[in-house]
Amino acid sequence: MGLKDQILSDIKDAMKSKDAQSLSVLRLINSALKNKEIEVRPKELTEEDCLAVLKKMGKQHKDSIEQFTKAERQDLVEKEKSELSVVERYLPEQMSEDKVKEVVMQVIQELGASSMKDMGQVMKAVGAKTAGTADNKLVSQLVKANLQ
Repeated sequence: MGLKDQILSDIKDAMKSKDAQSLSVLRLINSALKNKEIEVRPKELTEEDCLAVLKKMGKQHKDSIEQFTKAERQDLVEKEKSELSVVERYLPEQMSEDKVKEVVMQVIQELGASSMKDMGQVMKAVGAKTAGTADNKLVSQLVKANLQ
C-alpha cells in the first residue's frame, strides 16, 4: 500500500473513530498531495513526491512551533505539536544527531573539504547519503561548524 493510499485509509479510520484532530490534519495532508498531483500532471505522483510534501508540511509545523514559542503562545504551540505528530507518522525515522555528525565528518573527509566554499558540495553529498532521514537544518549547522 502506497503512502497516499495509507493516508486515505487513515482518514476513513479517523472518521469512524471520530478523531477530529487527526482527521483535520489528514485532510490537510490529502489536500496537499492532491495539489502536488495536479502540479506534476501528466506524470503520476511518486512516493518521493509524497514524502517531499510531508517533509515540507513537517518543516512548516516546526517553524510555526518556533515562532509561537517566541511569541509565548503556548496554546498554539501545543496545537502545532499535535499536528506535527500526525504528519511525522508518515515520515521516515529521523537520524540521531550523533549519526548525522558521523555522516557529515565522513563526507568532509571523502571530499577533502576544508573551507566554506565546499559547503554546497558537502551538503549535496550528505543529502544523498542520508536520503531525507536527516534534518537539513542540523546538517547545515554541523557542516558550518566543521568547515570553519
